Amino acid sequence: MEFAQALLPLLLMFAIFYFLLIRPQQKRQKRIREMHAALQKGDRVITIGGIHGTLDAIDEDRVVIDVNNGHKLTFDRQAIRDVVNQD
Repeated sequence: MEFAQALLPLLLMFAIFYFLLIRPQQKRQKRIREMHAALQKGDRVITIGGIHGTLDAIDEDRVVIDVNNGHKLTFDRQAIRDVVNQD
């Protein structure tokens, strides 16, 4: 009986941590993975460094971004922070 009473606060604390910290982080990571998988040539993107541009080429690990009328930069695919297409 005493063991169950001592274990209950620990289980409650774990549940709180799971729903407030772990689960939201997993949802963010899933959304980012889906966004990286859906990248297409012509998408307007922002990198984690704040560079805005248009995707010119994509392969498994890298993307080429046209940043200013022919100036192209190569980034890892994970460097894409957001897609900002004006749909």
